[in-house]
Amino acid sequence: MDFNLPDHLPGLLAEMDAFIEAEIKPLEREHIQYFDQRREHARTDWDNDGVPRREWEDLLDEMRRRADAAGWLRYGLPSQFGGRDGSNLDMAVIREHLAHKGLGLHNDLQDESSIVGNFPQVIMMDRFGTDEQKREWTDALITGERSMAFGLTEPNHGSDATWLETTAVPDGDDWIINGAKRFNTGVHRATHDLVFARTSGEAGQARGITAFLVPTDAPGFSVPYYWWTFNMPTDHGEVLLENVRVPSNAVLGEVDHGLDVGQTFLHENRIRQAASSLGAAQYCIDRAVAYANDRKVFGKPLATHQAVQWPLVELQTEAQMVRLLVRYAASELDRNHHMEVSDKVSMANYRANRLVCEAADRAMQVFGGVGYSRHEPFEHIYRHHRRYRITEGAEEIQIRRVAQRLFGFGRR
Repeated sequence: MDFNLPDHLPGLLAEMDAFIEAEIKPLEREHIQYFDQRREHARTDWDNDGVPRREWEDLLDEMRRRADAAGWLRYGLPSQFGGRDGSNLDMAVIREHLAHKGLGLHNDLQDESSIVGNFPQVIMMDRFGTDEQKREWTDALITGERSMAFGLTEPNHGSDATWLETTAVPDGDDWIINGAKRFNTGVHRATHDLVFARTSGEAGQARGITAFLVPTDAPGFSVPYYWWTFNMPTDHGEVLLENVRVPSNAVLGEVDHGLDVGQTFLHENRIRQAASSLGAAQYCIDRAVAYANDRKVFGKPLATHQAVQWPLVELQTEAQMVRLLVRYAASELDRNHHMEVSDKVSMANYRANRLVCEAADRAMQVFGGVGYSRHEPFEHIYRHHRRYRITEGAEEIQIRRVAQRLFGFGRR
């Protein structure tokens, strides 16, 4: 078995680094308040529900514009969308590499904004959209002319998505949607919300749920407030849908088969997000090792103490194992239908997300009081990545998915 990276990737990563140094780092230095100890305060519009400041998001837009002009932003998309047909393995390696570089405009953790875009919505549209929807949506999603929030979680239902209470009933050629959604990420600027609603069947059944592209300016669609979270700013809106009327062409995918759309979104996202967690974990480990070698305590380097060495050795070992698992799962995702390898994707995701939390915590401990301060990035890394043990599908749900395959119960 060959564990080497594909031949094209090392040179590609070097080209990417050169682009970051030439085009992105100077822009970052001009707006350093978003990346130093002021980052959370500078990014947050505290008097406007805590959403991201427009100036901060404009900077991210400029980063993406430069990356697109240089041919990086669409790397993972098919060539018909202006991409370079980057594989899931390519994207896993790239996302790890970018996160391993630490905090910066090139790959902002909080907004999932990167010089190499993820675009799971574009893949979703390509697989499930009608020809008309593809014409209207695909390029608009890439350029930002249109954007899509994700409305699956509800006030009374999170991981138990088949029990959602939002409903959609037909009314002539239209559908009428009623319900509530929680943690609709990005809804503060989204043109549409991908709302999942029950259209038939009984609570607990996977069949009978449909995905709708709902304009956020539709009558009856409202965002009463945003949830302030562990990591600010917030773009996680509470959404109410009161007799919201949408046409039949707002359905994405097949009626009653909306969870197929949601599963595609999740699998495309999970493996790449796992790679980002791995890269951030390796950054924390590397920084802690370097500091332990430099820091003198009681007349000798901190690194000479086994109490410092051993936890970092454990983390480095775990990082190497997770790296192999992430790349294996990504490779399998390239070769098979996503549901065939969903257990491997779940394994990689929940272990990577645990790892980065442990690595950030250990880096804080090695650095001591300075590590606990916001002058180092570890608190930001921890606060951001801690959410992925919940939001990418709670790790308990991902473990359950592995158990389904391992013990042979439930849907395969």
